[in-house]
Amino acid sequence: MTDAGNESHVNRRFVLAGAAGVLGAAALPASAEAASLRRHPSNWPDPEPYGLADTRLDLWPRADNSFILPLEQRPRDKELGRVWMRDTYVNCFVVNGRPVYVATGTTRPAGLAGPGPWNDGIFVWVSSSLQGPWRLADTTRIRPGAEKGKVWSPEFAGENRPGRVVVAPWQEYWNDEQFGKRGNAWAPEVHHFRGKWYIAACMGDHSQKVGSFLLVSEGGVEGPYRLVEGNHDKPFGDSFIGGPAFIKPGAYHHIDGSLYTEGDDAWLVLHNHLYAKFRDDMEDIVPVTGLPAFRQTPYAPEPYLEGAYVFKHGGKYYLLHAAWNRSSANPDGSTRYAYDPPAAGRVQYHYDAVVAVSDRFEGPYSERWTMGVGAGHNNIFKDHSGRLWATFFRNPRFGYWADPSRSAEAAVPGVVRLEWTGPQGRRLYVQRRDHG
Repeated sequence: MTDAGNESHVNRRFVLAGAAGVLGAAALPASAEAASLRRHPSNWPDPEPYGLADTRLDLWPRADNSFILPLEQRPRDKELGRVWMRDTYVNCFVVNGRPVYVATGTTRPAGLAGPGPWNDGIFVWVSSSLQGPWRLADTTRIRPGAEKGKVWSPEFAGENRPGRVVVAPWQEYWNDEQFGKRGNAWAPEVHHFRGKWYIAACMGDHSQKVGSFLLVSEGGVEGPYRLVEGNHDKPFGDSFIGGPAFIKPGAYHHIDGSLYTEGDDAWLVLHNHLYAKFRDDMEDIVPVTGLPAFRQTPYAPEPYLEGAYVFKHGGKYYLLHAAWNRSSANPDGSTRYAYDPPAAGRVQYHYDAVVAVSDRFEGPYSERWTMGVGAGHNNIFKDHSGRLWATFFRNPRFGYWADPSRSAEAAVPGVVRLEWTGPQGRRLYVQRRDHG
């Protein structure tokens, strides 16, 4: 989670390829570009009561506003013909005056249908342009003969040395009678902060301990990475009762940790609506008794939310969550779509991105609105020309994209254009038709 308002961008324009399935966007002359900043689309009225979902097709990633990143394939990807990915993350950083695009996400190992009960770690792709070519990060000099692009994995535990931990004991592979081999990494994010590369990620439900951790590179974006000191014994934060019933007591910590930076300061943002300031050396979070929580306007009742993410734009802070939009029947027989907790008669429909806005990082945040249908567990970023994008992946576990007729198109590294309704409207939406 980068403070895009403080990111420098290369001062040049580019045109996105207009090939089928790829969004075309021609650069404007400077005067036209300035004029466009003075014109903003309007906010849509919210469904009432608060907590209903907006399911209009204009808020879906579509062929006219989104595309799938053409990531370099690994041997395991050849059969599918593309990279299988959940929790897609993309960002753009300016390094030595040039744009560096990075992509990562939750991937699956060869031979498994998903990323659990184990996967083989974190892969990173890089490009100088959003539309590619996207290449796996060149890790061949770090690990000759190993799989290219893999920057961290539980299997790297043998690289630990006195004073340098790559994989902590709680992150290593292990075995049990129920699942066999266990240990998986989830939802990684790549960041460039104060001249260094960081990866924020999470060990998943099948790991010895479940929760968020931070890696720091001792070289470039390709690594080599080591684990920060605060994660040598456990994930960030305190353990609590949570997650699936098979997780052993004391093993579950706050998941989906991500990084928000502003100026020279950095914060850890956690999916349970919590945050923590990092120490200046970035080796751990600042110790506090109980992590502070964002001040939000919750739904009533509040469902389980995931993938908390903060993005700053136009001087305002945007707090994203992934929320299941569940369908049910209204008394008159019509269909209700809402961010409801699970209950009888409620069916998971789409994994949406919901957003709220605030004048301050910690809140209070406004009521949430639907930013993107089926675009949950994502991030927002600016390309090197200042255009706003979000990621999406089409959740394959339940709902619309789990349907057998669509499942082959799920779990993708997708990006979708966003629109901002200006300093008065203060909203971000998936680019709606006739609003771009």
